[in-house]
Amino acid sequence: MTDSVQIHLVQQSFLVGDIRANARKIISLAQAARDAGADLVVFPELALSGYPPEDLLLRRGFVALCDEAVADIQRSVTGIDLVFGAPRHDGQKLYNSALCMRDGALRSVYDKYTLPNYAVFDEKRYFSEGSKPCLLTIKGITFGITICEDIWIEAPALQAKQAGAQALLVLNASPYHGGKYAERMAALQQRCVETALPVFYLNLVGGQDELVFDGQSLVLTGQGELAGRGVDFEAADLRYRLHTDGRIEPQQPLADLSSEDASIYRALVYGVRDYVRNNGFQGVVIGLSGGVDSALTLAIAVDALGADKVMAVMMPSRYTADMSQHDAEQQARALGVEYKVIAIESVFNSFLELLAPSFAGTEPDTTEENIQARCRGILLMALSNKFQRMVLTTGNKSEMAVGYCTLYGDMAGGFAPLKDVFKMRVYSLSRYRNSLSAVIPERVLTRPPSAELRPDQTDQDSLPAYEVLDAILAMSVEQDHPQRDIVAAGFDEATVERVLHLVQINEYKRRQAPPGVRITRRAFGRDRRYPITSGYRRK
Repeated sequence: MTDSVQIHLVQQSFLVGDIRANARKIISLAQAARDAGADLVVFPELALSGYPPEDLLLRRGFVALCDEAVADIQRSVTGIDLVFGAPRHDGQKLYNSALCMRDGALRSVYDKYTLPNYAVFDEKRYFSEGSKPCLLTIKGITFGITICEDIWIEAPALQAKQAGAQALLVLNASPYHGGKYAERMAALQQRCVETALPVFYLNLVGGQDELVFDGQSLVLTGQGELAGRGVDFEAADLRYRLHTDGRIEPQQPLADLSSEDASIYRALVYGVRDYVRNNGFQGVVIGLSGGVDSALTLAIAVDALGADKVMAVMMPSRYTADMSQHDAEQQARALGVEYKVIAIESVFNSFLELLAPSFAGTEPDTTEENIQARCRGILLMALSNKFQRMVLTTGNKSEMAVGYCTLYGDMAGGFAPLKDVFKMRVYSLSRYRNSLSAVIPERVLTRPPSAELRPDQTDQDSLPAYEVLDAILAMSVEQDHPQRDIVAAGFDEATVERVLHLVQINEYKRRQAPPGVRITRRAFGRDRRYPITSGYRRK
């Protein structure tokens, strides 16, 4: 019979900046793990401060409060080894650290070695790099500690191995994007090949502004075989027994892997839920048009918050088709939300009358279309103010990329669930949601998309077919391919040039758009930062 260590990996959410509440959560869950027989309890990267704390780290009071909370945890947790992530200031520099404690003593400290400074990460803005491996020995088993980005490169894990580690503990705040699970597995298996050490990879869960953390913590044997997987997008207490001979005994079954659409949908639901709740809103209000984007947004909102927290508003104009009004009402009734119809015709006419002297001698154009969108934006924001409900906008990534949206109109709101979702993905996610329960009318999924701002309008009057548009945008926006490469891939040169031109000239709109859930490797906002004013034209 070999000696062993009972390990609890606490896959939990921790709200950025809520230091005292996060400390109480760490203390409570650590004590519960101790009472359940754990030898070691582990919490995610920067669990104490939440991730990412961004410029809060530049405030001396914030770091001091973290120090006070560390001392509280140190006094309060006894009878178990505890590892958790926290900012740590040594009097000169600030580190992203893992603190290892037992019975009031700080046993060891690990300072993150690899500070990511790309995509959504800005860690070099705040933290200094660590340089030394960190070991923690419990009941004859020595653990090497690493943090998140450290596991994506060779050196930190090898250093821990060379220092005497028999297993790796990895504290993570690894944000989700589509396909991230496979990337993580490949990185972890490579570390297992290089070190022959088992890996206990614990990830944060929860939504924080644009980012969503999917949990889905992983445990691999020294041979790189999967021994444990936590559920995605849910808190979990994951329990494993590690023996001195390297055997791992999971004490819960492997969580199922979600399909890509299921995973993305869960990310959107989780992101909306945490953003609305953590910002103190009573619920949400959504402009329901009878189209697929607002239909999917409504389903996400209900799944995130509950039907009683969602108000849907149809705001027809002279151009709104009867089928749109019927389909919108059908979906609202199917989901059980509060449903209002507020026609904008009288408001629209009032604006046209007011502007008639100024518009004399001109022909109607997108100006009049945008006025309708702005009438709707005013109504939704009024309902938001009156009932303390956040407006969820319904635009998708395809529209946002090329500026097929109206400032202070359909872009007016507090959060944009579909901001990082291309149009074709909107359709596949809608079909996925209907596979759970039919809430989006089939006609919404099959009729040509239209903004319904002029007679007989369809999106393809102004844009290429979405299958083509999304493919061009994916190569340009997400993969940074130049125009010549996109044309070489088989796309019409004039179409590519027009699409890229639209992307470039609409940066000013995107800069004013609300935040939204990041589900790709390159989202507008934190990921992709381009100047509004620029003489550069991509060729």
